[in-house]
Amino acid sequence: MYGISGSVSCPCKIFWSGGIIQKMENTRFVNKAIVKKDAQALLSGRPVYTDDIAPADCLVVKLLRSPHAHAWIEDISVDAALKVSGIEAVFTYKDVPEKRYTQAGQTFPEPSPDDRLILDQHIRYNGDPVAIIAGKDENCVSQAMKRIKVKYKVLEPILDFTKAIDNPIIIHPEDNYVVKSNIGNDVKRNICASQCRGNGDIDKVLSECEYIIDRTYHTKAVSQAMMEVFCAFTSIDIYGRIKVISSTQIPFHARRIVASVIIEEERYRSRIRTAVQQLEVQIERGKLTREIIDTMIDTVYVYDKKRIEVILRFDDVLQKVISEYMEGAKGA
Repeated sequence: MYGISGSVSCPCKIFWSGGIIQKMENTRFVNKAIVKKDAQALLSGRPVYTDDIAPADCLVVKLLRSPHAHAWIEDISVDAALKVSGIEAVFTYKDVPEKRYTQAGQTFPEPSPDDRLILDQHIRYNGDPVAIIAGKDENCVSQAMKRIKVKYKVLEPILDFTKAIDNPIIIHPEDNYVVKSNIGNDVKRNICASQCRGNGDIDKVLSECEYIIDRTYHTKAVSQAMMEVFCAFTSIDIYGRIKVISSTQIPFHARRIVASVIIEEERYRSRIRTAVQQLEVQIERGKLTREIIDTMIDTVYVYDKKRIEVILRFDDVLQKVISEYMEGAKGA
C-alpha cells in the first residue's frame, strides 16, 4: 500500500490499494470545480485584456529593430524623430544604463548569465532593438521611427546554431558579461550553459547492450497562437512606486528584472518616472522565441509621471515568421 498525505486548507489523504484510489471528501479545493474569476467577463465579451483596461491617455511606445542578424551601430541620429509632433522621447544605447541583466526567469536566484543591455550597440539578431520611441499616439510614433537614421557596420552572422561552438565569431565579446553560477558557461566558445549527467558505470552498461542508439536531438521551433497581444502599461501610484500591468504569466520574475535594471542605477533614478515591460521577440531564421517575461524591459523611461503603454501587435511579431515560412514553402 502506498500513502500520500498533505493539506489544502484541511487534511487530505489519498491511498493506493489494488488499483483503486480512495479519497476523503472533506476538502475545499481538491477534486472540486473552481470557477475562474474572469470566466464570466471572457464569455460575455467585456473588456478584460490588458489593452482594454489601459488608460486612454497612455503614451504609446514602439521599438525600432535591426534588419541585420549581426552588426555594430556606428552612428545613430534621432534629431529628426524628436521634431515629430507628439513625440515625448527617443532613446538609444547612449541613453540607457550600461548594466547587463538576464531576461531569463527559471528560478531565484536566477543562474543565467547577465548578457543583455536594454539597448546595445552590438546587434546580435535580426530584430534586436535599436531605439525606443514614446509618443502620444501610434501614428506619431510610427512617423518618428521612420526618421531615425542608423549607420550599421554589418558583421558576419552565425546562422546555424550547430556551428556556433568554437566559431571564430564570438557572440558576446564584451568584458562586462557576468556569469553568476557554475552552469557550464564558456562565453569565449559561444556556450551559454552545458551539462552532462549520468548514473552508474555507463560504459559498462553500454558494452553489455545488444543494440545501442547514438543520436543527437534538437527541439523544433514553436510559435504561439495567443488570445491576447503582448501588452503592458505603467503608471506611478500615490506612493511613488512603479505600477506595471502586463499580459504575463510570470509577474514576480518581471518585477525582479525591471527592478534590477532600473532601480539600482542611482544616476538614473531622478530621470526615470515610470517603466514599461516590453516583451522581447527574437526571430532567427523563421524561429520565434518568446523570451522571458514573456520578455520584457525594453522600455524604461517616461517623464512627468505620464503613463505609457506598449503593445506588440500580431503583425509586428509574426510578419517576419510568416514571410520566411512562405519563402521556404515556395523553395520546397
